[in-house]
Formats: sequence, C-alpha cells, structure tokens
Amino acid sequence: MPLPKSLRAVCRLLTAGALAAVVFGVPASSIAQTPAPEGQMSTPAPRTRGPASVADMAERLLDAVVNISTTQNVSRRGPGRVPMPQLPEGSPFEEYFGEFFGDQDQQPQMPNPGSSLGSGFVVDAEEGIIVTNNHVITGAAEIIVNFADGETRTAELIGVDTKTDIAVLKIDPEGRALQELQFGDSEAIRIGDWVMAIGNPFGFGGSVTVGIVSAQNRQIGSGPYDDYIQTDAAINRGNSGGPLFSMDGEVIGINTAIISPTGGSIGIGFAIPSNLAVNVVGQLREFGETRRGWLGVRIQPVTEEIAESLGLDEASGVLISGIEKGGPADNGVLQAGDIIVGFDGRKIKDVRELRRIVAESPVGKKVDVEILRKGEEQTVQVELGRLEEDEDVASATEEESEESAPVATAKVLGMTIAELDEEGRSEFGLAEDVNGVLVSEVEDGSVAADQGVQAGDVIVEIALQSVSAPQDVLDQIDSLKEQGRKNALLMLASPSGELRFVTLRMD
Repeated sequence: MPLPKSLRAVCRLLTAGALAAVVFGVPASSIAQTPAPEGQMSTPAPRTRGPASVADMAERLLDAVVNISTTQNVSRRGPGRVPMPQLPEGSPFEEYFGEFFGDQDQQPQMPNPGSSLGSGFVVDAEEGIIVTNNHVITGAAEIIVNFADGETRTAELIGVDTKTDIAVLKIDPEGRALQELQFGDSEAIRIGDWVMAIGNPFGFGGSVTVGIVSAQNRQIGSGPYDDYIQTDAAINRGNSGGPLFSMDGEVIGINTAIISPTGGSIGIGFAIPSNLAVNVVGQLREFGETRRGWLGVRIQPVTEEIAESLGLDEASGVLISGIEKGGPADNGVLQAGDIIVGFDGRKIKDVRELRRIVAESPVGKKVDVEILRKGEEQTVQVELGRLEEDEDVASATEEESEESAPVATAKVLGMTIAELDEEGRSEFGLAEDVNGVLVSEVEDGSVAADQGVQAGDVIVEIALQSVSAPQDVLDQIDSLKEQGRKNALLMLASPSGELRFVTLRMD
C-alpha cells in the first residue's frame, strides 16, 4: 500500500536507518553504527556526558571515613539565661540589647554539656590513627569515633596544630578490622580534575559528593600557611575533617572550610592539601606537636616599586627587612636588604611560599639560600632553628608581628640600621658619648639619602622618643603609620656628636 503523502515527506528528511527506528523500533545504538547511504551524512554516535560512575570507588573507601562527635563543657550564665545576640559593631540594636544582656558578666557560670559533629578518616589501621580538623574537637571533654555500622569508640587526642587546623586521634583497634586511606600527591592535581568528598554533613554520615578542583593555592586568611585546594564538590557543616579524594582513590586534601552566606554549600569549599598535611600529621604522631623550621629574619614582599628601585626585571622573591636577634641568621650570613630568590633548591616567588617552605623544613637542617645582594647573585648556607610555637616567636617568614623577637639589624626608609656596639663605634669613629641606633648603610636614591642621611649617622630620637635598638626604630615607625602620619621626624647624631633633625616620608 503506498505511503500517505505526509509520511513520504517525512521520509525524505530521515536516513533509512532513522526511518527504521521510527517505524520498526530499531535501537538507537544500531542506527548510530549503520553506515549511511552514499551521499548522505551519518548520524553521530551518542556521547557520554559527565564523569564515569564513582560507585566502585565510593564503596571501597566509605568504611575508612568516620564521624566524629564530642561532648563539651560549655558555660551558660545563670539558670535559663539566653546568650547575648551577636550584633554587628555599631548596630542600632546594641544599646537596646545591652539593657537586657549587659549584666551577664556578673551572672554565675554553670557548666552545660554540648556536642560537636564532624568527620575524620583512618590513616593507620594497625595503630588506630585517625585524622580530622582541630576545630572539630576543640574544647572536647570526650571524643567519640562513630563507624558506619553503628559501632562507637572513644578516641585519645594525640596532638593538634592550630596553624593548619589538623588534629590526630587514636582509637583502640582491637577487635575491629579497620580500613585505612593513603595520602596522594596534591601537587599533581590540576584545576578541572574530578574529586570526590566523603563526610558527615549535618550529621548524615557516609555522604558522597563529586565535583572538580576549582582553584589551587587559595589564601583565605585562616592562618600563616594558607594554601587551600578549592572545590565545588558539595561540602557542608559536618564535612570538616573528612577526606577529598582524587579519582585514584587517594586523599589529596582534608575538607576544612566553606564560604556560605546561607550555611549550606554554594560550591565553594576548601581543603588542606595532602602535601602540607602529611608533614604535620607525621610530626604530631611522632612528637605530639609540630616542630617547624625557623630562619630568623623579617621579610616583606618585593613590590613593583622595590623591584624598579633595585633594577630587577620582575617583582619576584622576598626582601629581608631585618635579622632577628639570636636567630639562625644572626651571624652575618644574611643581611637586611638581601632578596631571597631560592631556598633549599626551590625557587621563591613570594612571602607565602617562603613561609610555607621554611616551616616544613626540618629543624637543624643546613639549607642553601639563594639571594640577590646589591644586584649580585649569591648562595649562602644557614642552619635552621626551631620555631617556638608556644612563645609565638616570629617565624622566618612572618612579615611583621608585635610579638616578634627583637631584631639585630633591619632595613627601613632606605637605611640599614643596627645595634650600636664597639665594632660599629670603631668602624665609623663614633664618639663615646654618642648613643642610639647606628645607620650602617644608606640606599642610593632613597628618602634617607635625599635628606642627607649617611652611613655612620646615629638615630637618637624618632618623633621626640628616644631609641636605643633597631626594634625601637621599627616600633616607632609602625606607631606613626598607625596614627596616619606621613612623615617621621628623626634626630640624628654625626660621628662627632653633632645633632640635627631630618624629616623622612614614610610612603
């Protein structure tokens, strides 16, 4: 029977294979593989969209991820008291709520049990070692590890590192076959690679999410060693401390933080890179604390202006602005004004990179430091000391700190300044009654040089305040900047003791 006219029109627009699919129900896959008649275009094969299934990998890894719960002793003020709302500074409601909550400091403190939920993962099945975030277990009176099958075990805290937000726990593995995870190489991960997260979001344990690496080397202001992996894999409250996996099933990050105005995932999560975590976890297991390298210098970024003034091709490296007294570099090997361009065989681009590399270096190690000194490349060797975390002594790479160790030499406003000792008096022929801080060198073209400051001058006062050490000079300059001052008034003494005032701009 001849086909209706309308159907014949349709047939002219379809390949023979496509017509067969419409009329006889031939599978689409067969159509895609059927060669088209000569002179006609073939139908393209359907393409697979999105990543392959991660079901097998998730099934293999789920049992190594645990939920962390804690009991905490938090305090409340008086029986049934409601806490003071957290209001923005300057809010018009501050005064109103202050009338109701302002007397709470006088109310008796009463213990109140609390709880915290987070995630963790096993890294040593034989020893029962579990890694999580420090903020998950902070203030815990008791730490409970919860497994997927409902079993719970009390955990012992081995050690924490507040600067990287990592904590190491230990449980008794007796009677349970634990599954452990392996750390991978976070440096091998590229932006756009697929990753998988497993954790305990909002208390829903064993939750799997998938996304990509959105960015690397993110700095979010959480600590001195910020170097986060950013991912759009869904991470929510309770995922903290859980692993971020590569598609090889290796841990390449520890999920730690999210940016979320709503409290839920908006696709911006951050994980501690495994290459940073491995060293910290190893030290916490061995010593119960971190032992970071310390170079003993004050540093600052090499800005475009500094690079231009020093004749550098690019603004790269780290400028030493001072040498900390008693530190590993306080032996003349490094000097204020040196630019660190390499450390222990690795090129240094900026302050953050140097901060991290120095901290990860073993205490007592002799490292080669590549520097630019007066335009000349040199390599010097420094034996690293130990950063005393508890005393908050400035590390080799902290730009400025009110609690830094005092400096022996420093570079400020184009001057290299140093303690005035007998060696300095002899070198510049200073009179015995001249006291203050020695100017040992003046940079050509600097504000100090423009005002006639010379090597051998001695800074006696800054802003009418006496100074006797390089740290005093730095503190006075910082204080003036905080007050919004643009200029610093210096009283200088010549080698013979003659006094004069100069004004230096602090831009």
